[in-house]
Amino acid sequence: MADRSTAQELRLDAFIPFRLSYTSNLVSDRIARTYEAMFGLSIPEWRLVAVIAEGVGVTQAAIGQRTRMDKVTVSRAAIALTARGLLARGDNPDDRRSHLLTLTDAGRDLYAAVAPKALELERRLFAALPRAELEAFVATLRRIDAAALALDEERLTT
Repeated sequence: MADRSTAQELRLDAFIPFRLSYTSNLVSDRIARTYEAMFGLSIPEWRLVAVIAEGVGVTQAAIGQRTRMDKVTVSRAAIALTARGLLARGDNPDDRRSHLLTLTDAGRDLYAAVAPKALELERRLFAALPRAELEAFVATLRRIDAAALALDEERLTT
C-alpha cells in the first residue's frame, strides 16, 4: 500500500485539463446566452452556420471533425437549422450516402448578423490581454491541440 503522505495529490483547481474545460465552459455559456437571446441559436447551431459559411458545401462528418462535436449533436443542429430554413441539403457527388450542407439566403443573412456580434464578444472577453499575450495564448492552444491529436494517433497505432 502506498504511503498517502508522499503520493502526489490531484487538486482539481490546479489540474490543467480541468482548468481548460472550466474556462471553455464559462466562455461557451456566456456566448450561448448571447446567441440564444439575440438569434435563437444554440452553440452547436452557431458552429454549423459558421463552418458552413466558410466553405461551399460541407458534410456533417466534416463538421464533426472540424468542431469536435459528436454525430448526434451535429445531426440535431442540422435538422433544426434546416427546419428554420437556414440550411439546405444537397447531393454529395463524392459520397452518395451523405449530403452537402449549404446556407440558404436566410442562413447567409443570419451569419452576416451574428458574425460581427461574435467578433465583438470575443474582443470584449479578451480585451484585458495584450495582443502579444493573446497571440501566444492562441499558439499555446494550437500546440495543446496538436499534442492531444498526437496522443489519439498514438493510441490508434498501439
